[in-house]
Amino acid sequence: MSTALRIALVGFGEVGQTLATDLVQREVRTPTAWDLLFRDPDSIPSRALRAGSVRAASGAAEAVADADVVISAVTAAQCVAAARDASEALAPGTFFVDLNSVAPRTKSEAAAIVNARGARYVESAVMSPIGPRRIASPMLLGGPHAAAFMEIARTLGFAGARVHSDVIGQASAAKMCRSVVVKGIEALITESMLTARHYGVEPAVLESLRDLFPGADWSTLARYMISRSLKHGRRRAEEMREVARTVADAGIEPDMSVAAARRQDWAAQFHGLAELEPLAPMLDALRAALDRADRVQP
Repeated sequence: MSTALRIALVGFGEVGQTLATDLVQREVRTPTAWDLLFRDPDSIPSRALRAGSVRAASGAAEAVADADVVISAVTAAQCVAAARDASEALAPGTFFVDLNSVAPRTKSEAAAIVNARGARYVESAVMSPIGPRRIASPMLLGGPHAAAFMEIARTLGFAGARVHSDVIGQASAAKMCRSVVVKGIEALITESMLTARHYGVEPAVLESLRDLFPGADWSTLARYMISRSLKHGRRRAEEMREVARTVADAGIEPDMSVAAARRQDWAAQFHGLAELEPLAPMLDALRAALDRADRVQP
């Protein structure tokens, strides 16, 4: 069944590339993909096209035309725009699976656009990093069409997917609340470790964290968390602004989420340092970059 399905990917970043590779390995016919960055031949999505896992389209409408399943994996800020662009060519009955990390209200806006075309919007919340389990990562599916999509999701390799709710927004609410902690900890660890390195006390801080959370290798974990902020800070900042929207819609001031968004945005300027390891050289390189920035301030 899966080999006959026509798959389109809207967004060809880390998630889109991972899914494309896994879909091809399951002998799904070559997916079609569109990403705004295809317009730049030197962008990461454009360079990823050389792997040959997808056929590049010239726009969202071309990518989704005649598709049985459309998977939207764009940045948080582009979620609704991607749904709107794709909706111009969605065929009635097409599954539109929205993997984007956005607020429940944003998902509802995207769902209204897709469903108005007669397509079937499926909310999806990816509840772990995509790297370790790839297409089999845990995903919460939501909305009135989630159960129907599950009939083909397994054949495509979405082994970790399960129907969470038939109400749009519930799955995303769980994802956003998770991100308060995960992306928040990344921001906190970045700020803590850079400060600790300045004072030469990071070994003592890391040791104390082992007492707080036994069993974790905090030096390795801290380097990993900081590297994720450096590499994906812009995307994470967009997500945290959606988190802040989620928190505010619950009647709570999103103080921590807003601050985390700022820290993630700040970290992105140092993306070239994301591959440094172990922790100490990464911190030293970050400190040196900060010192250089201070010297050029007017």
